[in-house]
Amino acid sequence: MTQEQCAHRNNVSQEPHVYKVGIYGWRKRCLYLFVLLLMVLILVNLALTIWILKVMNFTIDGMGHLRITEKGLKLEGDSEFLKPLYAKEIQSRPGSPLFLQSSKNVTVNILNSKNNVVTRLVAGSNGIEAHSKLLEVKSNTGKLLFSADEREVVVGADRLRVLGAEGAVFSNSIETPHIRADPFKELRLESPTRSLFMEAPKGVEINAEAGNLQATCRNEMTLESKDGEISLDANNIKLPRLPKGTYSAAGAKQKVFEVCVCPNGRLFLSPSGTGSTCQISSSVCL
Repeated sequence: MTQEQCAHRNNVSQEPHVYKVGIYGWRKRCLYLFVLLLMVLILVNLALTIWILKVMNFTIDGMGHLRITEKGLKLEGDSEFLKPLYAKEIQSRPGSPLFLQSSKNVTVNILNSKNNVVTRLVAGSNGIEAHSKLLEVKSNTGKLLFSADEREVVVGADRLRVLGAEGAVFSNSIETPHIRADPFKELRLESPTRSLFMEAPKGVEINAEAGNLQATCRNEMTLESKDGEISLDANNIKLPRLPKGTYSAAGAKQKVFEVCVCPNGRLFLSPSGTGSTCQISSSVCL
């Protein structure tokens, strides 16, 4: 090898090597496209976020009709709950009514410490049902108007009025110190298929101050006093359907009769004469 070739070779080996660093070609174009697409997505996401905040009316105090106050949550307008609502107190705005509306029913449950239902109020399409140990209705002054439990039902009002056409029906006995009809109305006590008893340890008083008193029965009516007496105190006492005896000394024009009593207590009329004719007409007692 000549000296010139060796020198040229040494010069070539001593030249520095240059390496290109970066992304070039189609890779660079793809990277720019990806960055542009990411910026577009960021802008779209930011626009949607602003639109949602605007539509839902997000503010520092709350969202939409929902406001966060020191006392709790405040809802304005109509609100719809798709899941159960748990709250300590629900009240309307001052001067505005509170409406509870449901397509099925509205149920209010009261739980004890063991999460067992002790009181339930169900308002549905078929009516209102209340399940509780005690039900009370009181006036604004705290006076008891109505109370009901398993043992008894108490009506605390000064007057109980029944406006139904059929009146009030009691399957068992009723205790009351006074039964009175409204002014100019009739009072009727009736037992269509059974007996009707009125009992009181100190007496039973039936009084019609401005009208008639009528007692009607289909079979027999008994007036009995075990230790006292029965008094019929009136200006006129009429017994129009008493049977009449067959004896008549004055013929068919007889208009005066005497009242006779059979040994079994039956009363009958006998035509009057100069003396008693009860014994002559005693055939009625047979």
